[in-house]
Amino acid sequence: MAIEMLSYRQLGERLGCSRDAARELVKRLRLPRHKANDGKALVYIDLSEINHNPTPTQSSTGQLPVTASQECIEPKQEPTAARYQADLERERERAERLMAELLRAKTDILAARATVARLEGELAALRSRPWWRRLARRKKQPSGSFDVPQIDTNVQAVFASSEVA
Repeated sequence: MAIEMLSYRQLGERLGCSRDAARELVKRLRLPRHKANDGKALVYIDLSEINHNPTPTQSSTGQLPVTASQECIEPKQEPTAARYQADLERERERAERLMAELLRAKTDILAARATVARLEGELAALRSRPWWRRLARRKKQPSGSFDVPQIDTNVQAVFASSEVA
């Protein structure tokens, strides 16, 4: 039970790990620390009480991609896997339908914007002309004749029934 004062680097060398791993171990175990005159942290530690087994690091190149084949699935998991596969297909079809609907809506919006732009242009052209030119542009009636307004068919039926009576 010999208590020693070690820096993180020295502790890492004793435990067979890096300086940062030793610092994290000290933080996790809440061991007492003291700052030395040179600015380095010293840790009061009893190495016989610490049961530290460093885990080997795994490189990303050594890892294999996770792929599941039908042979790997246990028999009791097959119904669950089939249900998940059916859910996946249903969601894929739903996503495709929604994408098609979105594209149709986008084309409708673009057509509506083009119509709005055309109508705004026509309105601006009409507003730019004076009112008297708009009146002069209308078709003139020949002199001696008068304009007979069009009568609605319902009104004509009422007049026709009143003439008979």
